[in-house]
Amino acid sequence: MSTSLSRWYPTTVLAIAFLGFLDAVYLTIEHFTSFSLPCSITHGCEVVTNSVYSEILGIPVALLGALYYVAILLGTYALLEFGRRDLLKWIAIATTAGFLFSAWFVYVQVFLIKAICQYCMISALTSTSLFIVSMIYLWKFKTSAPSPSPVATPGE
Repeated sequence: MSTSLSRWYPTTVLAIAFLGFLDAVYLTIEHFTSFSLPCSITHGCEVVTNSVYSEILGIPVALLGALYYVAILLGTYALLEFGRRDLLKWIAIATTAGFLFSAWFVYVQVFLIKAICQYCMISALTSTSLFIVSMIYLWKFKTSAPSPSPVATPGE
């Protein structure tokens, strides 16, 4: 990856995904230890993290989030280290899914639980940031890729 465009993307994604991973691990530890989350900005962390929406099929949403961030970290590392540009599409799909799940969980907090968890909002912000950065890079990569040479049609 020799261009600056190629360098900024994996570096940015790695930084954002690492922050998201730390946040998700913190929430996962809280889930399994029943540690009371200090909520300094909002006042609904415990309400949200103890709600019926905090698990999917008995698996903590925070743990699923941590696994999501690990997958993004590993995929981006492979893209950076080995030049595996085929991973761009996979990362774009994964960050789109992460963004959609985050949007759903923000909706759940605001409209169903009627409480906000600041740590969950950090995860939503990191997921949204990953989605935006991935879409920008994918778009720039596709528009900067050399187009195939035109095929001559008979009679030209």
